[in-house]
Formats: sequence, structure tokens, C-alpha cells
Amino acid sequence: MTLLARRRRGRDRGGRFLVPAVILLGLTSVYPTLYSLYMSLYDWNWGHRLNFVGLRNYLDLLTDTRFLGAMWNTIVFTAGAVSVELVLGLGTALVVGRLGLGRGLVRTLLLVPLMVGGMIVSVIWKVMLDPTLGVIGLLLQAAGLPRLGFLGDPHMAMLSVVMIDAWWQTAFVFIVLSAGLQALPVEPFEAAEVDGAGAWQRFRYLTLPLLRPTILVVLMFRTVDCLKVFAIIFGTTGGGPMTITESVQVLAYRMAFKQLNMSVSMTTMVVFAAFALLVLLAYQRLLPSGEEPA
Repeated sequence: MTLLARRRRGRDRGGRFLVPAVILLGLTSVYPTLYSLYMSLYDWNWGHRLNFVGLRNYLDLLTDTRFLGAMWNTIVFTAGAVSVELVLGLGTALVVGRLGLGRGLVRTLLLVPLMVGGMIVSVIWKVMLDPTLGVIGLLLQAAGLPRLGFLGDPHMAMLSVVMIDAWWQTAFVFIVLSAGLQALPVEPFEAAEVDGAGAWQRFRYLTLPLLRPTILVVLMFRTVDCLKVFAIIFGTTGGGPMTITESVQVLAYRMAFKQLNMSVSMTTMVVFAAFALLVLLAYQRLLPSGEEPA
């Protein structure tokens, strides 16, 4: 058997191992997506009503003020959470990277929030931020400050939810950027230090440009994850007060299981998935071609 034939045979065998993954992907992702797209063309209420309406659901949705408000809330939450998590994660990675003794312990402690599920995080913070019995309110009262209704105040609810998500997910940004910082070449920094460059100059002209692909990848993952936020909002504010924090995912859940408008809910998720795909493609265009993240 020739070398070329052996390579082809090896590739054929390797392709067989992909079959279970492709089947699983089709059952869990492709089929639900196509089914949602198909059912979005009908008027279905979980019962016997199943009428073909074409694109009417899409036309009604794009003029629905509640859907547009939920889209705006989702964008505001995503922009706030991703910005805070990036700043905190990068700053923490830079500080921890300079530690000597105890660096491993600090990293382990910072990863603890990631080990907790979203609904558990939301319940814990809902209790802590309770204006009557919450520990945060007690601490404010002990400091001589008034107790605040973080999750019940229309002016503070969104900020409170953003900070809860930042407490939960900053560790993800931290661990990825820490790995990226460790993978950076040492020679440029040593040369810059010999030339008299200060810490800020090294950070601005070396660390940030070299770390840019990794930062973009982190931003891409966190943006997509924040766009589909559900547990944090559903478990804390439920989308309130009024609809101040209602995200698209929470709205789709209510349409399907509270109002029994399954087709409208599927239409909502199809439109939202298309929006998320556009955001993902925009991020990929920002990533330098042919350049892999550190």
C-alpha cells in the first residue's frame, strides 16, 4: 500500500469518529432551529389551533414595542456586563500575574463563582439584596446609609443585574486573559524595559496589541453568552420592575409558557438568533485574518 493510500485510509477512519458528533449536533441544534423556523410561519397556541400565517408573525413582532424594548434591554445588559467583566478580568489578570507566593490559591478562589449555576447565583443575590432582610441592606444601615431596593428600583435594577453577572462571569475573562498573558513573548518586554519604557508604555504599546486577538475572542464569547441571558434576570427581577430588565429570552419564555403563543415565541427566537449571528460575524471580521489568539 502506497503512502498516499495509507493517508487516505487514515482520513477515512478519522471521519467515522465525527459521525456521532454530527448526529448529536443535528438533533440538538439543527433540527430545533429548522423546526422553529417552520413553526414561526404558523399560528400555534399549544392546542388544536395551527393556522398558516406566513410572515405575519415577523411583521407583527418587528412593530411590537414590548419586543423592541426587550431587545434594547438585552443590548444594554450585554454592553454593561461585557464592559465591566473585561475591565475587571484584565485588571485582575495583570495583578495576579505579578504575584509570587499564593498565586495558585488566588486563582482558585477567583474561579469559585463559575462553579455555581445561574439560578443559584440569582437566588443568592436576590436574598442578599433584599431591602428588608438582605445582608447588603444591613451593612448599609450599619454604615449610616439608607437601605436601597436594588432589584425593585427601576433606576437600579439593570445596574444590579449587570453587577451580579459580572461577579459570576468575570472569572471566565480572568482565566482566559491570564493564559493569554502567560503566552506573550518575553523578548519585546525586556527590550522595551532596557530602552526605558515605563509600565504604562509597555502595557499600551506591547501588552494590549499582542493580547488583542485573545481579547476579541473573549469579547465574542461573553457577548454571545450575555445576549442569551435568562437565568440571572429570571431568578432576580423576573424582567421587572415593570419591564425594565426584561430580556428577549425572558420574553420568549413568557410568550410560550404563560401566554401559550408558541409560534410567536419561536418567531422571537428566530429573529434574535439572526441578530446574534450578525454580532458574531462582526466580531470575526475584527479578528485579524490568519492570526490565532494567544
